[in-house]
Amino acid sequence: MNLKVRRNATIIERHLYDAGRKADVPLQKIAEIVIVENPYAGRFVEDLSPLIEASVGLAREMADRAIRLLDGAVESYGKAGLVGIAGEKEHANALLTTAFATPFREAIGGGEAWISSVTKVATPGTLIDVPMNSKDDVYVRSHYDTMSIVLPDAPMPDEIALIFCLATRGRINARVGGLTLAEAKQKQRQADPVSAGR
Repeated sequence: MNLKVRRNATIIERHLYDAGRKADVPLQKIAEIVIVENPYAGRFVEDLSPLIEASVGLAREMADRAIRLLDGAVESYGKAGLVGIAGEKEHANALLTTAFATPFREAIGGGEAWISSVTKVATPGTLIDVPMNSKDDVYVRSHYDTMSIVLPDAPMPDEIALIFCLATRGRINARVGGLTLAEAKQKQRQADPVSAGR
């Protein structure tokens, strides 16, 4: 299946201060967004595997655009989908499976952790908070974050908006303890020394 891309967008945020304190390293977040025509709008279709397969090419293009714009290595990620009211939440879920996530993991050079995700049926201008977590271990508390996205003209009733967010570090001033990013990477090296040495 070839999905018709109606438009795409990139949102870039650069956080320099939080709670009046300057960040030692700025936090950059990028949301890469693509809005596609929903081929199943207005009708129930049992087999959604064509959407899963079609998501791979979309993800490759989205990942390429996002990586070119990032200033630094990716430390966390998250994904989301907004489905217009003529569609079903399941349509976005079909486009956000592991098949969609794999090109992003390849583009950033890894990512062992589960990618947080959220979907909803929505009208244009609906806010969605995209949950984000460390790409190395979902239990790294400093990297629990969100990116809030509003698309003023999407999704139209027959559209699906796919969103993938990337960040270059954890929250500024994070201080609630737990597993650190360095500890998570060390744990990975001990579990798989061959892959860690690549």
